[in-house]
Amino acid sequence: MLHIEHFVFNMIEENCYVVSDETREAVIIDCGAFYPEECEALRSYIRDNNLNVKRLLNTHSHFDHIFGDSFIHETYGVSPEMHRDELEIYDNAAAQMRMFMHRDFGLQTPPVGPQFQEGDLLGFGHHTLRVIHTPGHTPGGVCFYCEDEAVLFSGDSIFHHEIGRTDLPGGNHAALIESLKKKVLTLPDDVRIFPGHGEATTVGEEKKHNPYLR
Repeated sequence: MLHIEHFVFNMIEENCYVVSDETREAVIIDCGAFYPEECEALRSYIRDNNLNVKRLLNTHSHFDHIFGDSFIHETYGVSPEMHRDELEIYDNAAAQMRMFMHRDFGLQTPPVGPQFQEGDLLGFGHHTLRVIHTPGHTPGGVCFYCEDEAVLFSGDSIFHHEIGRTDLPGGNHAALIESLKKKVLTLPDDVRIFPGHGEATTVGEEKKHNPYLR
């Protein structure tokens, strides 16, 4: 059974998830830890629960989702994994941060690890996450789907009654709508969606009430 620990990090209030199972192997999804106390909270949780961090997964590479990638890389020796179409966004994350925040927070990005694509299975413990490519917020944006547990980690592709913005470099509104309708809303209604910002929702809830996807 999956255990999902939810953290809200940095000035953009980004959702980071530590996902583990009974083997104590864990993956970290979208580590946006920026402040020292945020990094320490994450480290303490992993230490106190005796977790073995196997992977660092990025749904996409906007700066608020990768602030903590260097910390994870240095502390646990894992490199960020992302869709191959996301590399340009990742390489330009610091410039994008300066454009968006009008400040330079000294974003450091570690070397990229394995690059995945649509349909790849990312294993840890007794579980796998299937990569669902949902371009539109960014070219390489993805969701991670655990079918056995009916759980979807959606990054900034879909939120509770919202979708990701598409006016940033690499955004494509039509592509995002199409990918969500074909690949997310076709999942079972009871699938829980854990987004990159805000509260959790379900596929059924978004089918009924998301105004962008009707």
